[in-house]
Amino acid sequence: MAEEADVIVVGAGLSGLVAATEIADGGKRVIVVDQEGEQSLGGQAFWSFGGLFLVESPEQRRLGIKDSYELAMQDWLGTAGFDRDEDYWPRQWAEAYVAFAAGEKRDWLRAMGHRIFPVVGWAERGGYDAMGHGNSVPRFHVTWGTGPGIVEPFERRAREALKSGRLSFRFRHRVDAFSVTNGTVDGVSGAVLAPDTVARGRSSSRDAVGEFALRAQAVIVASGGIGGNHELVRQNWPKRLGEPPKFMISGVPEHVDGRMIGITEKTGARLINRDRMWHYVEGIQNWSPIWPRHGIRILPGPSSMWFDATGTRLPAPLFPGSDTLGQLKYIMSTGYDYSWFILTQSIIKKEFALSGSEQNPDLTGKSWRMTLRRATNKGAPAPVEAFKSHGVDFIVRDRLDELVAAMNKLAGSDLLRLEHIKMQIEARDREIANPYVKDAQVMNIHNARRYIGDKLIRTASPHRILDPAHGPLIAVKLNILTRKTLGGFETDLDSRVFGEEGRVIPGLYAVGEAAGFGGGGMHGYRSLEGTFLGGCLFSGRNAGRAAAKAVG
Repeated sequence: MAEEADVIVVGAGLSGLVAATEIADGGKRVIVVDQEGEQSLGGQAFWSFGGLFLVESPEQRRLGIKDSYELAMQDWLGTAGFDRDEDYWPRQWAEAYVAFAAGEKRDWLRAMGHRIFPVVGWAERGGYDAMGHGNSVPRFHVTWGTGPGIVEPFERRAREALKSGRLSFRFRHRVDAFSVTNGTVDGVSGAVLAPDTVARGRSSSRDAVGEFALRAQAVIVASGGIGGNHELVRQNWPKRLGEPPKFMISGVPEHVDGRMIGITEKTGARLINRDRMWHYVEGIQNWSPIWPRHGIRILPGPSSMWFDATGTRLPAPLFPGSDTLGQLKYIMSTGYDYSWFILTQSIIKKEFALSGSEQNPDLTGKSWRMTLRRATNKGAPAPVEAFKSHGVDFIVRDRLDELVAAMNKLAGSDLLRLEHIKMQIEARDREIANPYVKDAQVMNIHNARRYIGDKLIRTASPHRILDPAHGPLIAVKLNILTRKTLGGFETDLDSRVFGEEGRVIPGLYAVGEAAGFGGGGMHGYRSLEGTFLGGCLFSGRNAGRAAAKAVG
């Protein structure tokens, strides 16, 4: 006979943990099922930089940043570009989420012990008009403790609920099907996988050693997206972004494979906006990989010069940190799936950060001493210097001709012409000493340094790329890095899933990336960044509270 609970949560990532702990706090019994082992508790969130989108926060006010719900909503809508009939619920979620980010989100987290690094980052800066894509002001709040710091409060709450008997985990349980009775989803079944103590993030065994069945009054799907499944990414690749890349690297572990999305869709759940996705263009191959095709994203400041595979500078406003999908579309239009940064040691020292908890031991380890070294060290942060020394995508040379020759060798082509690249760099360098310029990227650098946070730790002093005093010269080959699924299962504001006939499927909920972070795609076409973890928090909370009430 199947074991019973009030609610089953499929997936022990951030959104699943949030939902489960809200259910347990509501006095209900919840079982959390995950195909990975206990060592992977927290899912993708553990590996993240821990960035959170907040509006009109104390951190912003201390830095002189003037923000508001109205400005954030303007930025969100200009970025999302909602234009489909099925965008009704995604837009409802967007408005509710921005209100949450401008309201109780920070205090709710803070009450659980969550803390924020005091310097607010400025991600996705746009560069079009006031109603277009991008953050008008800095809103990227880094969790003190990065990804593990955002997982910890919910893991702690889950373990407290475990002790009280309100929550139980079923690790190494792979869901293969739902049970449905009279149209109501009331359980899951699948295979028990062999125990595997492989380290977090590494590929685990799929050997089945048994079967299981669980029953409940409601099931919440919190299984994540498709970023680890390149075949599925290519199948859903939007034509508006050109042909899918022939070569991609993965920003998520291999188990983020979209398998549970297919199983849920077979129950009649309505999957919308499957062609909306979020992949980065500043990906570098990890020289010490954890999962297959493991890539890391560079979080760049505004100063590196960006060239396509043919050596042509990317057009304005496609500067580092401005418009991720705009850059992706341009790069794919060139007929190649990679591009280049050219920069100096002075730029890499101040402007390069690497996304991921494991790449930021100072912030992850909550060490103020190590963090302060970012501003005082002669070199770049240690993980960046390690990539510069060992990463296959990094080239370091004293002379431009040697740098370009090495770039061609790495790419296995002769696409780059020294004269063409030198002309573009020298033209930019002639503008650098004058604050009154026509080069839009140089304007962007001056604008960035007006913000104290960027001036202190994220934007190098303007200087000539070819000035030997700021050398050596550095080139970085940038790859397409898979990351997030922006579409997902259509849900109402309680995270209840709609069926194809437009009616809610009783007993079925979806949260996090499986629900497009809410509604089936609350980001629309693009993200303002810091919004993925927040979408997991918000949708998980809504679902957990709604399900706890619904099961009586």
